[in-house]
Amino acid sequence: MLQHHIEACAQVPDMKEIILIGFYQPNDELNRFISSSQQEFKIPIRYLQEFAALGTGGGIYHFRDQILSGGPVAFFLMNADVCSEFPLQEMLRFHRQHDGENHCGVLLGTTANRTQSLNYGCIVENHETNEVLHFVEKPSTFVSDVINCGIYLFTPDIFGHIGKVFQRNQQERIQEELTNGKQMAEVIRLEQDIFTTLAGQKKLIVYKTQHFWSQIKSAGSAIYASRLYLKQYHQTHPERLATNQDGTPKIIGDVYIHPTANIDPSAVLGPNVSIGKGVTIGGGVRVRESIILHGAVLQDHCCVLNSIVGWDSTVGKWARVEGTPSDPNPNDPYAKIDSETLFRDGGLTPSITILGCNVSIPSEVIIRNSIVLPHKDLNRSFQNQIIL
Repeated sequence: MLQHHIEACAQVPDMKEIILIGFYQPNDELNRFISSSQQEFKIPIRYLQEFAALGTGGGIYHFRDQILSGGPVAFFLMNADVCSEFPLQEMLRFHRQHDGENHCGVLLGTTANRTQSLNYGCIVENHETNEVLHFVEKPSTFVSDVINCGIYLFTPDIFGHIGKVFQRNQQERIQEELTNGKQMAEVIRLEQDIFTTLAGQKKLIVYKTQHFWSQIKSAGSAIYASRLYLKQYHQTHPERLATNQDGTPKIIGDVYIHPTANIDPSAVLGPNVSIGKGVTIGGGVRVRESIILHGAVLQDHCCVLNSIVGWDSTVGKWARVEGTPSDPNPNDPYAKIDSETLFRDGGLTPSITILGCNVSIPSEVIIRNSIVLPHKDLNRSFQNQIIL
């Protein structure tokens, strides 16, 4: 997910540094990713760990000194759980066109249908000046069909506004601790705490994109995001898409294959398939609408549909791993992918099948609409289950 964010940032002229902020413990995988990305894109990248989950605004305020250490005139802030064409340079030009209007932020917006807009932050804009007049996070009734994409361009002035909220929250925390003895987290939410206050004060403007955008809130939406990125590669990186050649597997539609993958020529891949590093795929294998992560092994004549196969997992011969797609309505140009709840009517909601890392699927079984946690050796078929 982060690879696309970093690639988009690296293409912005005069980009000085990329900072990753989160409360997850850094590990060897993250360190290797940062190191390889720095080498590929020739830009400094570092990870800053929060002491707790501080919200979408708390993290950047906590590390404001490090963000401002290079003296930037502006900085981008992007949520990690979105996929997009990331029109950062267009946002930067838009910001410069409105220079002198004393605004401190540009919000990237897109259009959703009336029903689904209730699941996002909704933006009411002045169509002549692009000023954000009103902002409501996940309203209960229809407000606007322009939704927040979670991608922003801020000037350093934003920290003054966040600081006011921080001071107010500090006073409320102290009062709560004195009254009830209960500690409150130092969480600052950009959407609810900052944007709702700044809307209508000529401090925020919105840039609406006509390009693709989607949230990645579930594994099913990751498959859809992969499809969008593979389609984008036709314009940006056609060399990354596999093609039909003698002695290679049959390719249908958009397929990415890592150069280190070992794939039998009789396999059939696509559409919307991504094959990771060091993957082995045997003869007669069929893969469609799936992500196969690095080190996985798909043995002869197995079938993988609408699934994510985790790192170093094995799918046995003649086995079938299948999920149910959760795509947006293809007949509605403004439809977004729904974030399905995990359970519905007392059962697991049919969705894509996910195999965690180091999972072993035996030969001649069917795994359908299931989630398999890491390091499991299955010995039979499963359907609509979470295997703990």
